[in-house]
This record gives sequence, structure tokens and C-alpha cells, in this order.
Amino acid sequence: MSESSVTGASRRTSRASVASTVVDPRNVAAMDDGELKSVDSTLRETTGQLRPGTATAPPLTRARSRRSVNAPPPPAMRRANTASAIVRRPSVTPTVNSFRSMGMSQKEIYGDTPADLIQLERIRTMETVASLYRSITRDEGEMSAPNDAQELADIDPELVTWDGPEDAENPRNWVRSKKWRATIAISVYTFLGPFSSSILSPAVPKICESFGVTNTTLAALMVSIFVLAWAIVPLVVAPMSEIFGRRVVLHISIFILLVFNMACGLSKDLTQILVFRFLAGAGGAGPLAIGAGVVADIWNDDERTAAIGLFSIGPTAGPILAPIISGWIAMYLPWQWVFWILIIVNGTVFAFGLVTLEETYAPVLLQWKAQQLRKETENRALHTVFEITNFSAMEKLQIAITRPIILLFTNPIVFGLSMYMAFTYGFLYLLLVTFPSLWEVDYHFSLGLSGLMYLGPGLGFGLGILTVTPASQRAYHKLVEQNGGVAKPEFRLPVLAIGAVCMPVGLIWYGWSAEKQVFWIMPLIGAALFGVALISVFQCIQSYLIDMNPSYAASSTAAGTTFRSLFGFAMPLFASPMYNKLGRGWGNTMLGIVALVIGTVFPLVVYFRGERIRKWSDKRMDARRAREQAKREERITRRLEMEERVQVEKVGKDVGMVEKRRRSSVVQTQVGQEQVGQRQFEEIPEESDDGSSIKSRMS
Repeated sequence: MSESSVTGASRRTSRASVASTVVDPRNVAAMDDGELKSVDSTLRETTGQLRPGTATAPPLTRARSRRSVNAPPPPAMRRANTASAIVRRPSVTPTVNSFRSMGMSQKEIYGDTPADLIQLERIRTMETVASLYRSITRDEGEMSAPNDAQELADIDPELVTWDGPEDAENPRNWVRSKKWRATIAISVYTFLGPFSSSILSPAVPKICESFGVTNTTLAALMVSIFVLAWAIVPLVVAPMSEIFGRRVVLHISIFILLVFNMACGLSKDLTQILVFRFLAGAGGAGPLAIGAGVVADIWNDDERTAAIGLFSIGPTAGPILAPIISGWIAMYLPWQWVFWILIIVNGTVFAFGLVTLEETYAPVLLQWKAQQLRKETENRALHTVFEITNFSAMEKLQIAITRPIILLFTNPIVFGLSMYMAFTYGFLYLLLVTFPSLWEVDYHFSLGLSGLMYLGPGLGFGLGILTVTPASQRAYHKLVEQNGGVAKPEFRLPVLAIGAVCMPVGLIWYGWSAEKQVFWIMPLIGAALFGVALISVFQCIQSYLIDMNPSYAASSTAAGTTFRSLFGFAMPLFASPMYNKLGRGWGNTMLGIVALVIGTVFPLVVYFRGERIRKWSDKRMDARRAREQAKREERITRRLEMEERVQVEKVGKDVGMVEKRRRSSVVQTQVGQEQVGQRQFEEIPEESDDGSSIKSRMS
């Protein structure tokens, strides 16, 4: 077909149909030069302009043509690099400057572009940004700082990001005093849950006497049921903090803890106190689940060591300090006063947190920024990258619940090391529950002095922090240096040998010295050795679970937390029956042998074969994650393409209406001109001065 015939055919086409043709990129790509010039001319006349800030539309070329919304490319093609995306930038973009969406109104960004075309280009731009962002962040870990997509701001003029990499509003750029204020606040919040879990222990005999409880398992349940909530609630609380923000979820958690601690003090029977203790534990679980995330929000990887050390004091020191205080309270006051003192501490911490704790989760802060900009500019389309690419609330909840469980039961390393950590944590609460009976019944100490005996494992914790932490760091750096500067997660494990030795020795030492009722300091030495072992186990295993695969760091630690909380709930329940049948000596010897087997077999296998097992397990998890990601990308793409298709149809209809109105106006003008001419003709006189007929001469 010749160029002239094509051009002629195009001109005979109605402008509405031509505009619809332009919208379909398949037709644009198939046109030759003559058709492109004709369509471009028609579209200029119909829509006036296509780009903001220009008086006329830019010439239409194949480079500007869009792919068909009816025939989307495969996912691999959609994941183009940033450079290619900029080449095919949306047609509705600023022509003079690459505006960022910092306070820009729709008028300032798009000028007088028709609203339908603006909406169409917004949809297409969001699709491009979503695809590119998923490619950019594909390999980021669960604990990585969220990427605000500043590199994509030139593609999307309405994308709200930080004001550069040094933006002071970004929690990673806060001044150190502000960072430490937030770290202290979350550390105190995290301390409160473990503190509340064990404060009841010295008062359990008085509560049993008050409620007429004689079953030792039910007595232990009053303490351990608090920990049961920690195995369930964190799986739900963690995704909630990513939706509503860290601060509000933490404040609500501490408030729930305060309310149900008060309810425990007002309980009238055993059932009430058990229910209220579980609900109080649910409140205390919030900081335990979110605290590490808050620290990761504000500290870079190379600055985080001291902050993590401060944060870790709460979960270890809290369960030890509480019985020391409550022992003297329960000795001289009714058992309800244990909860009244706890409420005072709880309320003080809550007030401190309300004043000092600020929001630290970057996506939520950016969403607040976008909301403020929408109010200031009246541009409701301003958005963050997280609002168009993030998981939905149900998707986050599903991942938070299922992924830790999948890791726990499909990854041998996660299962084995979590088992060791869970056993250690379970014995800690077994110790907390059985300590009062040992010192009050066997050693005939007063209730207050029995509480002071908790200093034994507490001193062990302190000694472990002072020795294990620096030893672990030195061993890690030395092994990295010997490996040519290449770090491996297995280099976190050598100091775990301290736990492998101190754990069984401490359990057996404590058990037989308590069985024979030797001098009181001997059982405390055994408990202190256990405390050192606990620090070794927790620090080494937690570090390994984070380093083994950053993509699943949060899920791996959540799996360990769930497992250990279940053991912390269950092991105290069979402590009294076990000691009644085996005695403290043989009972703790049995536990020591179990600790020796778990503490040597699993760490040795992981140290020498861990890399091979990790690669095998990561391959399976990555394949599962890729399938989930592909399904999610397909849903997002399908939704955006559906919106795009609807908008394309709407634009076509609007262009047709404009053409129809234009034609109607032209017809009305022609009719009006004819009517005016007819009236002028009728007003001409019939005859001229010479008697001839004027009208006849005109005819």
C-alpha cells in the first residue's frame, strides 16, 4: 500500500476512531510514517496536548508506543532494568524538569492534560514502577532497611520518597541521641514482659493456699501459661507492626499487659488468674516480637552491636530480677501486692514509652508523609512505593504464620539449633518454678531469702555476657581472617562449645548438690554455670539463624522463638512429678545427658556440614518463595492491566464525544451561516433605480 493511499484512508477515518487506534499500541507499532503523521495531526486537533507544560503534543513515534494491554509480556520481560524503563517513560511526564512528588500538585505536574489521560498514564507508570521495584528488591533480606525507590522517582512524578539519602526524617539518619532514646525505650518495653512472667513465682504457694489448689502442675501453670502466649502472639503482632506502625502496636501491647496484670490482682479463683495471665502474656509478647525490628529500623549493621546488647538484657535479666523483688513482697504482704507493685512498674514504663518512643518503621513514616502532602497539594494520587507493591494485610499475616513453621519442620539446621535453644529456655522456667520449694522446703529459708537465691543464675547471666560476647566476636573475626576475609555463618558457632560444657555440668552440679542439701552456695554455683551456658546458646544460635540466610532471617528467629516458648510453657509442668519420682539428682542428671547430646551433635553437624545443608535448604525455600512471588506479581499485574484497560476504553469514549461535539459545532455554524445569508438575500429590494430586478440579476 502506498504512503499516499494510506494517508488518505487515515484522513477519511473519524477522529474518534483514530484516537482509539492511538491508544492501542499494537496499531501504533504497525503503522508506517504516513499513518503516524496523520494520526498525530488528528490527535493534536482532538485533545489539544498530551504532555504537561507544552502547548502542543510531541510528534508520535514508534519509540513512544506502549505494549498492548490485552497481550502482556511474560514476567521476565516486565522485570526490565531501570535504564530501559526510563527510555520508555510514560508519555505524560514533565518536559523541562524531572519533578519529584515533594509537594507537587496535579496541575504543577501535568499541566492541562485531560484527566482521563492522566489517570491512564498513572496506571501504566505504577505498573512499570512495581515491576522494577520487585526486581531491585528481589534479593533483600527480611531484616534489611526498606528501599524507598528513590532511583525510580524520575519514572513516577508522584512517588513520595525520602528527601535524598541524608534525609533527617529517615530513622537510619537520626542523630545518635534520638537513636539511643528509642533503643532504651524498646529495651525497657522488652524487659517488662519477662519481668512479669516470673514475678508470680515466689507468691504461688500463697495463691494456692488462698484458692485451695493442691495440684503442683496447676501451681506451675500459673507461671508458665504466661509464656504460652509468646509462642502464638508474635506470629500475628509482627505483621501488624508493618501495617499500622511499630509505635502504636507496642503501646497497645504494653497497655494490654497493664490491664490484665491489674485483672490478675483482682482474680477471685484459679480459672480467672490463669485466663488473665495468658492474656497478660499476649500483651508482653509484643515487644519481644517487634523489638529486634525496631533496633534494625534505626541502626546500620555495623552500628548495631551495642544496641542489640542493651536490648538483650531484658529477656535475660527480667525473669531473674522479678522473683528477687516479689519474694520480699510476698513474705510481708498479701499476694495481690505482687501485682500492685507490678502495675506500678508497668505504668511507669508505659508512661516513659509514651514520651520517648517514636515511630521507626520507614514505610509507615513515608505513608504519613504522603498523607500530609496529599492534604497540602490536594493531589490525592501521591503515593509511596510500598502502597503499590507491598503485600496485603492477609498476605503478610499468612507469611508470618506459615513461613516460620515451614522453616522449622523442613530445615534441619533451624530445627536442630532451635531444639537446643528451646531445651535451654525450658529449663530456665523449670528452674524459676522449682526454686521456691527447694529453698523454702529443703533449706528452710524464708520467702525473702528464697527470692535472693535467684541471684545465682543472674550472676551466671552477667558473667556470660561479659565473657561469651567478646569471645564470640574474637573467634568470629579470627576465622573470617583465616578464610581470606570471607565470612560464613558457621563461624558464629565455636563459642557454643562453652554451652556444650557448662550446660550438662551445671545441671548435674545443681541437681546433686540440691539433692544432698550441701552448703547453699553449691546449688547456686550449678545454677550460675547454667546461666553462662544459656548466654552462650542464645547469642551463638541467634546470630547463626540471622546470618544463615538474610532473606529469611526474621522467619528463622520467629521459628526459634515459637519453639522455645512452647518448651518454656511445657517443661515446668512436669518438673514436680519428675523430681518426686527421680529426685533432683537423677532428674537433673537425665536433663544434663539430654543437654550434652543436643549440645554436641547438632552444633558439630552444623559446623562441619552446615554450608552444604544450608544450600540444599535455601534452594527449596527460594523455589517456594519464587512461586509465591510469581503468583503475587501476576495478581498485581492483572489488577493494574484491568484498570488500564478500563481507562483506555474511557479515554476512547471521551475522545469520541469531543469529536462528536466538534462536528456538531461545525454543522451548527454552517447552518447558521446559511440562515444569515438567506435573511440578507430576502432584505435586498426587488428593483433597482433603473427598474431592473436585482434578485433576478443575482440569480
